[in-house]
Amino acid sequence: QGQLAESGGGLVQAGDSLRLSCAASGRTFSSLTMGWFRQGPGNEREFVASIRWNDGRTDYANSAKGRFTISGDNAKNTVYLQMTSLKPQDTATYYCAATDRPWLAQTTAQYWGQGTQVTVSS
Repeated sequence: QGQLAESGGGLVQAGDSLRLSCAASGRTFSSLTMGWFRQGPGNEREFVASIRWNDGRTDYANSAKGRFTISGDNAKNTVYLQMTSLKPQDTATYYCAATDRPWLAQTTAQYWGQGTQVTVSS
């Protein structure tokens, strides 16, 4: 069984940057696609970004393009989400997820972390 553990959330001001980390354990994740979702107050959970380990392909939600960067360290089984120019609407619980499939979506995610809270004040 695989496990994902997020860290790095916190309270920041608009315009600040923050880096989230997701450490995977319990199995080999090197063949998987990993990424991030978020759920803001009163909103449904939405896709943010993903990275496919075998070829490094990255995908982003429109809201994340240009401001967020997903990366990974295969040796550490860790994926990162670097967030810059944060806005109050980025306030959400951010969840790490992983799948054996070549694309990550809510319907394909097989592993989920517990989430880490990001709050952006104006």
